[in-house]
Amino acid sequence: MQLTLFLIFAVVAVAGAVNLLLQRHPIYSALSLVTVMGALAVEYLLLGAEFIAFIQVIVYAGAIMVLFVFVIMVLNAGEVASQPRSKVAALLGLPVLTLLGIILVSRVAGPFQHTPIGLGDFLVQTGPVGQSLFHKFLLPFEVTSVLFLVGVLGAVVLAARREKPALAPPPAEKAVVAAQR
Repeated sequence: MQLTLFLIFAVVAVAGAVNLLLQRHPIYSALSLVTVMGALAVEYLLLGAEFIAFIQVIVYAGAIMVLFVFVIMVLNAGEVASQPRSKVAALLGLPVLTLLGIILVSRVAGPFQHTPIGLGDFLVQTGPVGQSLFHKFLLPFEVTSVLFLVGVLGAVVLAARREKPALAPPPAEKAVVAAQR
């Protein structure tokens, strides 16, 4: 069952990545990227890396994608041209959703077995990861946040830059234009 779920979400991740490249509108590309990140989070869960899966959802699919969508909106992505719905999504959407719902209900309804996940001789715990992130790796963590801030500010500056309006015609041309009317 685990291998089957792994392969299903691997296909979802690859399909989302291909869709990300094929989309013409940046908002749809961003949503495809959220799909890829969600599928990768499930992959991490299946591999027993719960902390990385939660970070994938919270940080990447949540915060970073909100940041991307904000920048896209600031850059005035424009109106979306109406396109017909995908026939593949219409045919496969409901059956795949039903199958995933059945799998989810069967897994949740069953008994929960808490077994610590071991990595070699070490148990994986979130406490030491947080301690090292905010003590040993604080500078790279903060530099990354400043880098994201600079990227957003750059996008805002580029979006705020408007074309200069054409210079007003000289007064002599105004008289000619008025006379022609």
